[in-house]
Amino acid sequence: MRGGALPPALLFAAFGFALSFAPRRWFAPCLIILLIVSIGVGRVRIGANWQDPIFLGCWVSVIAAAACVHWPGGVGPRLAVVLAINTGIWGGAVIAVAGGSLDFVKSLPCALVCLPGGWLVATRRQIVIKVLSSWLIAVALLASTLQITTPTPGYVPDHMD
Repeated sequence: MRGGALPPALLFAAFGFALSFAPRRWFAPCLIILLIVSIGVGRVRIGANWQDPIFLGCWVSVIAAAACVHWPGGVGPRLAVVLAINTGIWGGAVIAVAGGSLDFVKSLPCALVCLPGGWLVATRRQIVIKVLSSWLIAVALLASTLQITTPTPGYVPDHMD
């Protein structure tokens, strides 16, 4: 769960699920904001000592974005823009600290789940998105608690001092 492509892919998917509950006319502007912010942050040089806080921020953002699918009344335009900026910041930071441009290319299309998700919401089948978002919340909780707890064998190089 510390690779360059998987964490931002899950973050972008969680954002896409949340965006599914926003008005359709906001899909393109929010996706463009996500693209610009994540490319901008992804180009910043970040030291390796920031890796743990960045991954924790990524997992917290996955939880926050995925939880927005349960927001009463759906995701409004302001919240959609805030989520796009937040997702771009943390997704770009993870790419900057642990990935490369190929990882960015692999993970960014996951945000496009808002297109079939918007159709599911429009046809009143949003339970599918809510179940998948709950799964993303569980994965993010597990990944973040694994990071916070004491080192697990095989998770960190404990014998390479």
